[in-house]
Amino acid sequence: MFDILTVCTGNICRSPLAEQLLRDRLADLAPHVSSAGTRGLPAAPMTPEAAHIAVALGVPESETVEHRSRFLTEQHLVSPDLILAMTRVHRRAIAELAPSRLRSTFTIREFARIAAVVPESEIKAAADAADYPSEKLRAAASVIASYRGLVPQPEDPEDDDVIDPYRQPWETYLLSARQLEPAVTAVAATVRTALT
Repeated sequence: MFDILTVCTGNICRSPLAEQLLRDRLADLAPHVSSAGTRGLPAAPMTPEAAHIAVALGVPESETVEHRSRFLTEQHLVSPDLILAMTRVHRRAIAELAPSRLRSTFTIREFARIAAVVPESEIKAAADAADYPSEKLRAAASVIASYRGLVPQPEDPEDDDVIDPYRQPWETYLLSARQLEPAVTAVAATVRTALT
């Protein structure tokens, strides 16, 4: 088994959507995917808009209904092999809680951007040197992290963030999903490269 954590602010829009999409797209690999919020509300459901988008993208409705938010703590950062923040602010909050996890922590769009230029052979070689799925994913994340200083930064740093749609119009939810979904697809592909 391997463990992925997604993180946003309230844990009711972006991070649960990312969690559910990743779980759905990696289901055959039996992942453990969870989410939390840096200012998570206690046991709040997903917003109806985020839940609607999740279902439209193939997530079973039962998963969206079952989601309850939780507040990110240091304990949540111990076991994940890959930690995916929705923005640079969330990534910073994670680094402050658990500095030792920085090589496993990315914004989800940053991970996708960097993974796109890392040779698949390097990811496979690092993963093949490990024995268990969790070790393989950590090794792949470490390779991708090693390219941080080599890959050009986006012209607009906000291009590494997923916009927060909470209490915004439906169009903002759609924009947020358009930013998030391709990054989820890229993460899932990289995980498959490492594990299969």
